[in-house]
Amino acid sequence: MSLAVIATTFALIFLAELPDKTALASLVLATRYPGRYVFLGAAVGFTVQVAIAVAAGSLLRLLPHRVLEAVVATLFLIGAGLMLWQSRGADAQEEPEIKQVSSPWRAMLVSFSVITVAEFGDLTQIVTANLAAKYNWLSVSIGALLALWAVAALAILGGQALLRWIPLKLVIRAAAAIMLVLAGISLYSVFA
Repeated sequence: MSLAVIATTFALIFLAELPDKTALASLVLATRYPGRYVFLGAAVGFTVQVAIAVAAGSLLRLLPHRVLEAVVATLFLIGAGLMLWQSRGADAQEEPEIKQVSSPWRAMLVSFSVITVAEFGDLTQIVTANLAAKYNWLSVSIGALLALWAVAALAILGGQALLRWIPLKLVIRAAAAIMLVLAGISLYSVFA
């Protein structure tokens, strides 16, 4: 286990997830249901998605080293491009509509379902798979889970207040810059 990989994964996933639809969904869900139930449902949904991403990344690891580095670099470049594309419309985010339910179990199930479905094929899931292909899967899993849970907690506890101080476009562009650096490192490994 590597603290550097945990910290890098945390920073990258945290920045990529802040402006994401699942963070906004957590925020909206928390306006309809008690925050603790939303967090529990979201946390389990994120755990499922990280497990899927790490499994996919472990399969990528079976590729020859240079091919793996080329795939990882390409996926990071795509991720950076998607983040920059997303930053164009960062000021016009729409909130998903969720119907109200009263049972804590139903609130957790709705939160789990919304987060799990929204995360399939999401940028942070792709980045997690990429990192798991390149680094220790346990370190990547811990960093990704902590980041996803932290973003959900921030969104639930007042994500709108945070975005008053930090412009959404800045957060998205910072995540894109980190992905470009990681793509460069992987490309260097292809030709080194």
